[in-house]
Amino acid sequence: MTEQQTTRRLERRAMILSMIGNLFMGAVGVYAAYLSNSQAILMDGLFSLVGFTAAFLGMRVAANANRQPNKLRPFGYAADEALFVTFRSLTLIGLVLFAMTNAGLAILNYINGHQPAALVFKPMMAYFGVIGLTCVLLWGFHRWSWHRAGRNSEVLLIESKAAAFDGLITAAAGIGLLGIELLRDGILAPVAPIGDSLIVLVLCATVLAPYFKDFIGGLGELAGITAQPQHLAAARRALRPTLQQDGGTLHDLSVSKLGREFTVMVYYDPGRTVSAQSVDALALRLQQDLAQTFPLAQVYVILSEQGRALAAK
Repeated sequence: MTEQQTTRRLERRAMILSMIGNLFMGAVGVYAAYLSNSQAILMDGLFSLVGFTAAFLGMRVAANANRQPNKLRPFGYAADEALFVTFRSLTLIGLVLFAMTNAGLAILNYINGHQPAALVFKPMMAYFGVIGLTCVLLWGFHRWSWHRAGRNSEVLLIESKAAAFDGLITAAAGIGLLGIELLRDGILAPVAPIGDSLIVLVLCATVLAPYFKDFIGGLGELAGITAQPQHLAAARRALRPTLQQDGGTLHDLSVSKLGREFTVMVYYDPGRTVSAQSVDALALRLQQDLAQTFPLAQVYVILSEQGRALAAK
């Protein structure tokens, strides 16, 4: 079995498990929220339902990510993975803002004299225990699958992050609500009636930053921005020996990332007359040099005396 086939099998299995786990957690969350009158649990359940939809789409994306370029998609299907990361993050940001708005309105209503429904703690504690364990198991499996896939699958990475965040949200909500219940007649008495809404605001504010970071990262890949400096440095180190052996001059090098695939543009002056066959052979050697650092990379050798500076003239 090839590396790509192994990755595809791991991604499919992980996405199916994620769909089952998130559907279970979403259904339990909505039911537990109904029994307990808790907005925090309802938010947690809605996150899981979004995770179910994302896992379904992620399975489709993962199946397409390794397809070869064709007439319809001349640059391949790697962009699908960046699209998935971008819009999944955007969906989660929208859900967080929606939950924060509802929590804010509940607090405002309390200030105006409307007493919120009392929380029922017995179903809440059972919920937090079951869902917390489920999140830990999902995170562990996705992380293991990501390592088995060579740590190149953006789909598996973002699913492991989502499971970890879901678990942290569940644990934090459980600790916060338990604390409010234990201290509702003590120092937390003034905020106990709106403690559920306050926890929603705190948790949403905590997860908003990483979701926004994932969104900006995916958007940057789609916009074609330069890859991280460490990727550029690693590409230079990998290509330098072959280019020095060939005897030409490297004028410029660009590296961009799209999903799990890197595109490396080598602006090169061979300093002599070369044939198309020799240029193709050089590109193949450079791609082999990159294989250890970037298992999924496309190398393009552009013969030029000035590199990218030519485009500015």
